[in-house]
Amino acid sequence: MGKIKSMLIKRTGKKLINEGVFHEDFGKNKKILSSTMPSKKIRNILAGYISRLKKQEAHAKHAV
Repeated sequence: MGKIKSMLIKRTGKKLINEGVFHEDFGKNKKILSSTMPSKKIRNILAGYISRLKKQEAHAKHAV
């Protein structure tokens, strides 16, 4: 089981996905967020959450 993400992380992650171009790769997402996120911890949590959402999107597209 994974850790539960806070509403701040979920809300911000979904907003960023709609606005920007993100990938399934954590490292690429981390580099994209590095200029906008002041906190290293929040940047890493958001990059991981966005990666997971993008992987879920890709899996859902292939399943249908």
